[in-house]
Amino acid sequence: MIYAFIGMSLLFVAIGFIVTENNAKYILAGYNTMSEEERKKIDLALYIPYFRKFHLFLGISFFAIGVTVNYFMGKTAGGVFLGVYPILGYIYFIWNGTKYSKGLSPKTSKMAIFGLAITLIFVLTIIGLGFKNDRLSYTTQQIEIEGSYGEIIAASDLKAISLVDNIPEIAYKANGFAIGAIRKGYFNTKEGERVKLIINADNKPYLLIIKNDGSKIYFSPKEQNSELLLDELQQIYAADLFK
Repeated sequence: MIYAFIGMSLLFVAIGFIVTENNAKYILAGYNTMSEEERKKIDLALYIPYFRKFHLFLGISFFAIGVTVNYFMGKTAGGVFLGVYPILGYIYFIWNGTKYSKGLSPKTSKMAIFGLAITLIFVLTIIGLGFKNDRLSYTTQQIEIEGSYGEIIAASDLKAISLVDNIPEIAYKANGFAIGAIRKGYFNTKEGERVKLIINADNKPYLLIIKNDGSKIYFSPKEQNSELLLDELQQIYAADLFK
């Protein structure tokens, strides 16, 4: 997580220095698509220093606050900050930057702010769904895992069920959600294997479900107890699943 804070902070600071009055018409988003008449309505001499100061502040504050949140409140809170703070920052940046235009229609700025607001809502929705506790339930015919990456596994498709102390070392997320200890979706391990993780919380041991096709699901409950869950499953499924 710390490397993400460092990398993004340096990126924000670098952006602040890359854009100048000389190259703004080529690389400054929004300004580079304006007509010459529209560009004359932008006070570029004042806007560029504002642009630079904002990105310097964004980069420094992003690192300082992010590391503090990550250290004192945990990786989960740090991950939320990582996704939300820059969006809020750019909403303020666009809204405050309209004062540097002279008679230019505010429509473009409003549309940009609206787009960022929609993005923020989307990010918060994804985070909310990721934080939702995806429970595991079962019957004699199947095991059902809730959530966006959950699934129903027929009893006939079960090959083995056990408890493990650790999940494999993850190389990267293939398709899923990951903030702090919470990981849900498909992940590739350093050994090149793709596994599904439904980790609601960093509660060990993890329940490992292996299907007949060899695919693996690692499940960590938030409210349930893994040992008790395994005991309950042992009472209704064939004993050879738990060897």
